[in-house]
Amino acid sequence: MEGITHSGRMSSSELANLWSQYLNDSLSRCMLRYFIENVQDKDISKVLQFALELSERHLQKIEEFLTKESYPLPKGFTDEDVTLEAPALFTDTYIIVFIQIMSIHGMTRYAGATGCTIKEDQRKYFKQVISETVELYDLATGVLVSKGIISKPPTFNNHQKVEFIKKQNYLTGWLGKRRPISAVEVSGTYLNMQKTMTKVVLELGFSQVAQSKDVRKYMERARKVCKSHFEILTSMLKEDNLHIPRTFDSEVTDSTTPPFSDKLMMFLISTLISSAIGYYGEAMAISQRRDLVANYAKMITDIGLLAEDGMNLLIENEWMEQPPLATNHEDLAKDK
Repeated sequence: MEGITHSGRMSSSELANLWSQYLNDSLSRCMLRYFIENVQDKDISKVLQFALELSERHLQKIEEFLTKESYPLPKGFTDEDVTLEAPALFTDTYIIVFIQIMSIHGMTRYAGATGCTIKEDQRKYFKQVISETVELYDLATGVLVSKGIISKPPTFNNHQKVEFIKKQNYLTGWLGKRRPISAVEVSGTYLNMQKTMTKVVLELGFSQVAQSKDVRKYMERARKVCKSHFEILTSMLKEDNLHIPRTFDSEVTDSTTPPFSDKLMMFLISTLISSAIGYYGEAMAISQRRDLVANYAKMITDIGLLAEDGMNLLIENEWMEQPPLATNHEDLAKDK
């Protein structure tokens, strides 16, 4: 296919990647600056400083990409959305847990972005971003391990051997004797428990500092839904006497001074809730027991309704920035 190049304008997918990352990194920048102001632990402070440097570099690079092609910069989140002088809302322990979970989100998101990027300069950029995010995950996990904070997934202590599935009852979940949960199923369940626990703590903290009554009510409702999901996921492991990850509800302080704007808090929670649909879906896809699949299907329905209501609240308050849209040719024709 001689003569075909990919040096033209960026595609809609490439634009979406940069636009979304700008919003997320501008939010991260606000939160990281606030965390750095309050953190006491020197090891955790170093991880936060590294994460802040990444966010600021990403914002600068995205600005270059968008400006080069005459696309407007999103407003994202600014100094108006953070109060650096606010007292600590979360302990150092939770902050490093939060950073590790966010790095997992980043690795997933950036891998997806790379998969739909054609332009060479952006491919090179996202390869670098993935490498940086893996390093952030490594640093955060190292601190969690060294301080004894991390909860490792369960270990199987029985003797394993190579076997092939011989009967359809391997899929049984509701009636008859259920087989033990598999290692593959545990992996999806445990990750979702860690992510759900992280949201529960955020929702608890945000509910006590939100200024809007509607935002407070939404945070409380979201926390109840996430706690119920944590209990469902817990039951999937406890049935086979496997341990569950540590919870961090006690790592929220008694501060009622809002460190972040209601807009930032709603956007973050809505984003995490929406992304949970994908993580639940992936775990459901690798589950081979019918009752586990049914659990994930229920949780996806719950979280989908919650995500929609969160989006409506963002729109009602004019906090939701509109992503780039395709040309509306019908409207252009009407204007003539």
